[in-house]
Amino acid sequence: MLERLGQRVSNALVNTCALLGFLGESAVALAGWLTHPARIRWRPIVFNLRSSGFDALPIVGTLSFLLGIVVAYQGADQLRQYGANIFVADLVGLSMLREFAPLMTAIIIAGRSGSAYAAQIGTMAVTQEIDAMRTIGMAPLEMLVLPKLLALVVALPLLTVFADILGVAGGMLMAQARLGVGFGEFLERFSKAVSVTSYLVGIGKAPVFAAIIVLVGCFQGFRTRGGADSVGQQTTRAVVQSIFLVIVADALFSVAFSVLDL
Repeated sequence: MLERLGQRVSNALVNTCALLGFLGESAVALAGWLTHPARIRWRPIVFNLRSSGFDALPIVGTLSFLLGIVVAYQGADQLRQYGANIFVADLVGLSMLREFAPLMTAIIIAGRSGSAYAAQIGTMAVTQEIDAMRTIGMAPLEMLVLPKLLALVVALPLLTVFADILGVAGGMLMAQARLGVGFGEFLERFSKAVSVTSYLVGIGKAPVFAAIIVLVGCFQGFRTRGGADSVGQQTTRAVVQSIFLVIVADALFSVAFSVLDL
């Protein structure tokens, strides 16, 4: 048992060091792009913007709308007991904009796009396409990682804004149905309860979540060895690890914002 535990700890340390090395290589490649803008590949960036951003609007919007309904529904009975119906706007607004919208959007994208990144790169690794790219002098990081990174760093904050709007709309609808709070009253209280800082706090998390999803997904894709079984295993690891790291990052953000009194 001790031997297995030690082996798992050793593997975890090796994987962590490898991930940090991959992060450093990606940062160097990104710095090369920024210092030489002519090397930036705009067509892959636009393609990834569409596939990871625009195509994800239906699922993100639907789940955010339903989440707003659930939050308002769960809080309705408690608020009604104290005659504080109007404070449902505070509950929905702060919970959606600060926490639920950015976190749920990141988890959805991790399952949807992070898995796709790992599967795509893993399949290319198995079929030796990545080795062929290196042979002809093409940098795999610039071709496969950086376009996805830049695209998702732009797309995820926009998806978070979309999730904010749909989540608040769902909560507003449930507030009228369960608490008799009209749309005008809800919006009036919402504008007083939710500050610009609270809104920016949620949006500010999104680029960090995007970087985690892309780097973990691509990292696991590059570590694929063997055949189709390995592609499936690395894809599963990419999704699990990216969701785990996103939640850890969100917890660290919460602690940091609490210390900064934001």
